[in-house]
Amino acid sequence: MPEGAMALVKPEMKSYVWLQTADGTIQQVEEEVAVFCPVICREIFQKSMGSSKTNAIMLPERVNPSNLGLILDYCRFHQVAGHSIKERKAFDDRFIRSDTKKLCELTSAADSLQLKPLVDLTSRTLARIIEGKSPEEIREIFNLPDDLTEEEKLEPLKNVTDEPRIRLLNRLYAKRRKELREREEKKIVEVEAEHGDQRSVDDLLSFINGEDKDPKGIKAGKCKKKNRRKKPHTKMSNGDSK
Repeated sequence: MPEGAMALVKPEMKSYVWLQTADGTIQQVEEEVAVFCPVICREIFQKSMGSSKTNAIMLPERVNPSNLGLILDYCRFHQVAGHSIKERKAFDDRFIRSDTKKLCELTSAADSLQLKPLVDLTSRTLARIIEGKSPEEIREIFNLPDDLTEEEKLEPLKNVTDEPRIRLLNRLYAKRRKELREREEKKIVEVEAEHGDQRSVDDLLSFINGEDKDPKGIKAGKCKKKNRRKKPHTKMSNGDSK
């Protein structure tokens, strides 16, 4: 190809789509990045949305400009082929270095866009944060009300909007309830083993040797029955001798 012709070759033009968050903010994003989110992908290819500013894709309420920027950064890196597993892990480790509140908001936003890889990443991080924490500490971390009894704190939380952080909490609470039940059952068995027989050693020895005075009068009852059987037998013998 002549040099002049090569100079006329232009780089491939990128396609862009328009996205709008619930607060009314509209921004233009590379289509190849945006389609990494299944919800946005369907809006583009099934509903022909996002082609202009006036035809912007309305994003779910839980997506705001701040967490949308983070989500797009995640998509820009992971939609590019060729990254090694080590490179992807290093990126993810840097990406999740944030406070718990932001991680919760990011998890909810990614979940509303059905971006499962990011939801899995942030959920694992949150699980590590709350591992070993008490219900009170967990509620404080997630800014949940703490006006419940001990039993109520471990009851499943209502999750009308299918929040991933609530799903995570409910799985943790189910595990804690199981541990609590097992602990209580073990305690009951130990108490029964310790207080299974309240009789003294002397009483037990007397029972073993047949000297136990049965409190229910079982032995006495048996003796009386034997005596009743013997008496009529004696009378019959006297009658025969006459």
